[in-house]
Amino acid sequence: MANASAVKRKYRLEGLGCPNCGAKIEARAAKLPGVRDAALNYPEKLLILYSENDLTADIQRLCDSVEDGIRVTPATGSGAVSGDGAHSLRDHGHAHGHGRESGAGGHGHIRGHEHEHAALEHSHSHDHGGEKSGFPWGLVIGAALFLLAFLPFLPSPAPFFLYLAAAAAAAYPVVRGALAEIKGKSMGENLLLLIALAAAFAIGEAMEGAMVALLFTLGELLEEIAVGRSRRQIEQLAKIRPDRACRIREDGAEEEILADEVRVGDILRIPAHERVAVDCTVLQGESEIDASALTGESRPVYAGPGSTLLSGAMNGNGALTVRADNRAASSAAARILDMVSESAARKGSSEKFITRFARIYTPVVTLLAVLLALVPPLAGLGGWHEWIYRALVFLVASCPCALVISVPLSFYSGIGAASRKGVLIKGGRYIEALARARAAAFDKTGTLTTGRLTVARVDLAPGIDRQTALCLAAMAEQHSSHPAALAIRKEAEDAAKTGTASPSSSPSSSSLTELPGLGVSAVISGRAVLCGGKRLMDANGIAVPWPDAAVYLAVDGKAAAAFQMESELHPDAAGALSRLHALGFRRIAMLTGDRKAEADRIAGRLEVDEVHADLLPEGKLAALRALKAENGATLFVGDGINDAPVLAEADAGVAMGLGSAAAIEAGDVVLTSGSLEKLPAAVRLSRRVMGVVRFNIAFALAVKAAVLILAALGFAPMWAAVFADVGVSILSVINAARLFLQ
Repeated sequence: MANASAVKRKYRLEGLGCPNCGAKIEARAAKLPGVRDAALNYPEKLLILYSENDLTADIQRLCDSVEDGIRVTPATGSGAVSGDGAHSLRDHGHAHGHGRESGAGGHGHIRGHEHEHAALEHSHSHDHGGEKSGFPWGLVIGAALFLLAFLPFLPSPAPFFLYLAAAAAAAYPVVRGALAEIKGKSMGENLLLLIALAAAFAIGEAMEGAMVALLFTLGELLEEIAVGRSRRQIEQLAKIRPDRACRIREDGAEEEILADEVRVGDILRIPAHERVAVDCTVLQGESEIDASALTGESRPVYAGPGSTLLSGAMNGNGALTVRADNRAASSAAARILDMVSESAARKGSSEKFITRFARIYTPVVTLLAVLLALVPPLAGLGGWHEWIYRALVFLVASCPCALVISVPLSFYSGIGAASRKGVLIKGGRYIEALARARAAAFDKTGTLTTGRLTVARVDLAPGIDRQTALCLAAMAEQHSSHPAALAIRKEAEDAAKTGTASPSSSPSSSSLTELPGLGVSAVISGRAVLCGGKRLMDANGIAVPWPDAAVYLAVDGKAAAAFQMESELHPDAAGALSRLHALGFRRIAMLTGDRKAEADRIAGRLEVDEVHADLLPEGKLAALRALKAENGATLFVGDGINDAPVLAEADAGVAMGLGSAAAIEAGDVVLTSGSLEKLPAAVRLSRRVMGVVRFNIAFALAVKAAVLILAALGFAPMWAAVFADVGVSILSVINAARLFLQ
């Protein structure tokens, strides 16, 4: 458990070129003194950990022992997290009780990765092209020398030396990587490949050796380009966070400052067609705001005095004067970017399977290659040349890189694609949960309903008409902020607009008295008016003929009207639930603390299979557990502020909206626009991601198994081994990157 000085730190590993190397760095970083919860986001080359001290120098030494050419620099966005408030990179704020790793205090830990990744001894040195060396001169020179060796007029020894020079030029990064592995006392793919190349030349297969060096280097270059393109697509998200802001000083002058320098309460000006730098409230001006980068909603929304704006939104044609409500590091855009960056820490079972598989696979295939080179010739089944060559092909084909890179990249691509659609998914494990889910439970208020009340029916006593009842009640409730009072006033306003209530007959009040917990007492146009709940009527000895109404109106000591209320249905609720049923959800339930009559009324307008009403928090938890026991993987959808235990118990807790840090922290999945229509879209996308993951695993294992078997039987040439390694990696990465197009 981290102590009170624990700080979340982020380190950029510039030049990291291999997922296996990254896995070893992640595992070893978790073992450094004072470190808790290390996790690597490979596509962004970002190492995230909790530590008491800055560990730049220690991580640099660690990286140098694993892969040559990595430069470690502290990344921006680190923040202090102390004591029990420190969020684990695993569970990001709440412990889950369904197999999610957890430690003391409810915080999960990533230390399990050190065991999962420790045996990943295959390694690359991706200096060839990509980020490290710019133009791949070694590959170009090696290819030219290789082609020169085919000139027909060359004397006999010349082709051999040209092949040797070609291999040396192309494989120079491999040599550097092999030396780093020897220095770090590990045997990785660089060292194994160097042994394979040396053995190929030793047994007279010079052309094969040079071809392997060239194809391997070319494949690594193409793989780095493919991964880099995927990373750049994710990095486009960073554009939603502006670097600068325009602050208005106390003397009225404007100054341009860094967004990170904005303080809460600062007055800012947002020019037309500029992004909002921090979460803020509009003080002056009117405009239309495009928040599609945050919410996935393409329609601009009106903003005027009193409107709340989220950082990352784009201002329209009008300039706005605003008050900063958050600092840049705590604003919506920064929280979204942090969530996407740190999503790699919450690995799903598919990613864990690959690391466990590689832990066994790597030493087994290495041992088999050695046995393949030694046992058959010793048993008299052939010559040394033949079996050593087969073993070399076997060795080159054995690397599990296609699996180690494509599976996490598939999840990462899916998370990036979802974020562009207005859905934040906090890790691969929650993509798996969304894909598996066949049941969902919904909170009512703020989720299936908007949280606002509407007047469903007005019951009237003899001698009073609807218009008069509405006018009297609205006048009595004119200063109340209670949802029922707001509903009555809106109903009265709508009646006036449609002409069903005459403005000339509107009463005027001479006195209003708030009665805490009961309602309002007023004198309106000389008439004594009471407006409130049943307890107010009982306290004044007024009998009411309408049971269970939300609000009653009494005039001159007699019951005059009763207002039946109902919650306003969320506009997207019906369509979302219908689409979930179409996606194969077997059970959709409503869990609410509201009265059963109100819950049944809402459920009757939706495709809800079961209703649990009048629930206390522990009742909701019990109902969700029963739903999970009967249907398997289950989602819970709530407003992200309340119901934290239920959100934690669900296989994936889905929070509505992006209005507060609490909403983002509470759920495993956040529907940033507050639109339920995004939930079926997230489920469909998650199922596509899992389809890509399963295909990549099956494809890589099938190709490797085929080449390994053919190599052992003597039917696979060296180029086939190279394809089984880097070729399969490239195809798997390209397949994973397709998810960005979803």
